[in-house]
Amino acid sequence: MHPDTPYEITTARPLPTGPVAHGTGWERPAMLPEELPPGVQVVTLPGGIRTLAYTQPPTAPTPPAAAPGAQPIPAWAKTTALLAPTVGLGIGAASVGLSYAAPGLIAMSHALWSAAALIVAAVVAVPVLLRSGRRPAAPTQITQNITATGLFGRASGTINHR
Repeated sequence: MHPDTPYEITTARPLPTGPVAHGTGWERPAMLPEELPPGVQVVTLPGGIRTLAYTQPPTAPTPPAAAPGAQPIPAWAKTTALLAPTVGLGIGAASVGLSYAAPGLIAMSHALWSAAALIVAAVVAVPVLLRSGRRPAAPTQITQNITATGLFGRASGTINHR
């Protein structure tokens, strides 16, 4: 019996042919050894009862882990290591380029604001100039003359436009 297991593993034996003593665990009809599924064995428990149980084969102690040998560097690590300085240099070059272009970008910004102000001024000034170029027209005067005879008489009138 192994010191870590509280049971004893025995191999299945043929059924006894004579009268069976009670308490041996073989009162019921037993399975034949070839009928046992893989990993199942007859086990004697500490109380002396024999039963079927799934068991695991004893494992040999694993040897202490040896120092890991040199392993190859994965491809993704190589790619990342090569890509990092490239991205850093690209960002640095972009910042230097923006620093040289900043005065021109500021001038372009002022030019765009000036162009926007010119367009707004034109939208406002053109209708004002067109209106001021016309001669002022005299306001239209309408004169009405209405006459009626009697309290409920029919009224008639004339309208004059000048």
